[in-house]
Amino acid sequence: MRNGVLLIAAILALVSSAACGGAKKDEVKDPSSATSAQAPRAAFTPDQEQALDKAEAETGAQGLSIDEQILKLCPTVRPPEFDYDSSKVKTRFRSTIGELAECMKTGGLKDRDVLLVGHADPRGEDDYNMSLGGQRASAVRGAIMSFGIEQRRIDVSSRGALDATGTDEAGWAKDRRVDIKLKM
Repeated sequence: MRNGVLLIAAILALVSSAACGGAKKDEVKDPSSATSAQAPRAAFTPDQEQALDKAEAETGAQGLSIDEQILKLCPTVRPPEFDYDSSKVKTRFRSTIGELAECMKTGGLKDRDVLLVGHADPRGEDDYNMSLGGQRASAVRGAIMSFGIEQRRIDVSSRGALDATGTDEAGWAKDRRVDIKLKM
């Protein structure tokens, strides 16, 4: 009796898998249509994981803004996007950093350098916010470097809260970011 139940369960699992095209629950067949909640998690080395974790913590895992020139040179790089009524983009953040590093190795940014500009919301002292913006940009630089990009190709700057426009938590979340720009 027990073997019969196990056999039926195995058959149902196989049929269910075949009916879904063999895709696992969290697997996405077309990454370009994936939302941040669906995006598959890429395999990163332990050093990359550590650098990405630090960058996510510093930027709130959401604050990456990528210059239009970079997006034109690197068509696979897409800025992190938010689901409706959500601030979670953790997987998309990680993918964006990896895609950017790959573009800097072999794509349209192969012989180009980037500038990372850190920002903060206006709720701290000027010196603190300027330092915080620099820490955020440095954390993203560390994440990019963990993919084998030389430090000399990534400049870091801070604007602190100079460009902040938020007046509530949603606005302040947008102020806490790192802009990735093509260095001229």
